[in-house]
Amino acid sequence: MRLLILRACAAALLAAGAACTTVGPDYAVPARAAVRLEAANGPLAGVETGAAQVAPLPPHWWRLYDDATLDGLVAEAFAANADLRVAAANLERAAAVVDEAAGARRPAAALNASPAYGRAAGAAKGVPYVLPDTGSYDTGIAISYQVDVVGRISRAIEAAQADAEAARSAYDLARVTVAAGTVRAYADLCSAGRQLDVAQRSIGLQDEFVRLTSQRAGLGRGTELDVSRARGQLESLRAAVPPLEAQRTTALYRLAVLTGKVPGTLPASLADCHAPPTLRDPVPVGDGAALLRRRPDVRQAERALAAATARIGVATAELYPSITLGASAGYTGAASQFGQANTFRWSIGPLISWSLPNTGVARSHIAQAEAGSKAALARFDAAVLGALRETSSALTVYARDLDRAQALAAARDQHRTAARQARTLYQAGRTDFLTVLDAERTLAGSESALGTAQGQLAADQAALFLALGGGWE
Repeated sequence: MRLLILRACAAALLAAGAACTTVGPDYAVPARAAVRLEAANGPLAGVETGAAQVAPLPPHWWRLYDDATLDGLVAEAFAANADLRVAAANLERAAAVVDEAAGARRPAAALNASPAYGRAAGAAKGVPYVLPDTGSYDTGIAISYQVDVVGRISRAIEAAQADAEAARSAYDLARVTVAAGTVRAYADLCSAGRQLDVAQRSIGLQDEFVRLTSQRAGLGRGTELDVSRARGQLESLRAAVPPLEAQRTTALYRLAVLTGKVPGTLPASLADCHAPPTLRDPVPVGDGAALLRRRPDVRQAERALAAATARIGVATAELYPSITLGASAGYTGAASQFGQANTFRWSIGPLISWSLPNTGVARSHIAQAEAGSKAALARFDAAVLGALRETSSALTVYARDLDRAQALAAARDQHRTAARQARTLYQAGRTDFLTVLDAERTLAGSESALGTAQGQLAADQAALFLALGGGWE
């Protein structure tokens, strides 16, 4: 056993002079994940619908709407949003952890000064008499440096840096989410304003229809059943107003919280928006490879995998000796001898520690780290597939809703033509006013349906931009 220990010490001392290796696997994107990334090259599924174009996504994608109010709201959200402040604090913490890991490479110094006054026991010294009261002191400085024999410190720094990069990606993801949430809330606000306008117009037309129906019933040209039906329709239209008002108010509350304000404190002028933001051109989406490079959650999962891989090396290093080089100097003696040459002391040499018999704990730590790496790989794989699925699904939903809105716009145009023709016929005395009112009500209904569809388009666009992962740059 003594010979084994001596050999181990000799090997450790040689390693101290030249760090022999860095244990644990060197990180590289695993083959399976590389295949996924390679398969993602090329156009995204769903881009062929015509709702999008293969063009680079601009960093500030919300400016594509050319809406100064929206631009201001997004800027306020970036400056004051609570979720962003949490992500920023997590990023600062991760940077501090990197500094802590790097600190293990720097020498450590310690000063000590311990004066004392008292009496030692004579019996402990082997004398039969009482020892006198005396003063003593011990003071000095010690310097130590931990030798990174097998790269444990290097792997710890590598893991901390990867964690910091993952925290940066989490911050970027928070920015993407805040930008998309702000656009969605603003679109909901404006869509509710437009639908309220259409609802008020429909109520006005139905009110006029009730009045004329009552007149016709009074002249014997109609029945009370007609009047009751007309009034029931009027109340149904009025019942649609409170939910729209609630949608507009809650959208204002969401905007307030997103921009770091108390709900109800946003300027009242924001509620004057009556048209959801629209894009003049197809959405620029880039390609699959650009998507995966841009999406913060994919980058976060990849960095987490790198950190988990580095921790395998940290755990493996527990199987090897730990060596600390140290030097100390100082003075120790009785108070009456302070500063005398015979009180000076010094030492220099390595401190070697190595648990030879019990490697079970270290191997358990290695197994835990390897399992953590496998889980991180699975999360990375899921993030890649999820990014592609979310983007393709968002593209498909947006394209179909765009088709629906175009069909509703065509229907609205036809109803507008019918209403104009009904007014012309009425002015020529070839039809009655009830026909005109009915055409106007149909037109108002089609405009309401179109307004709802266009509001949904704005929401779809926000969801698509969120899936594309833009806005963190």
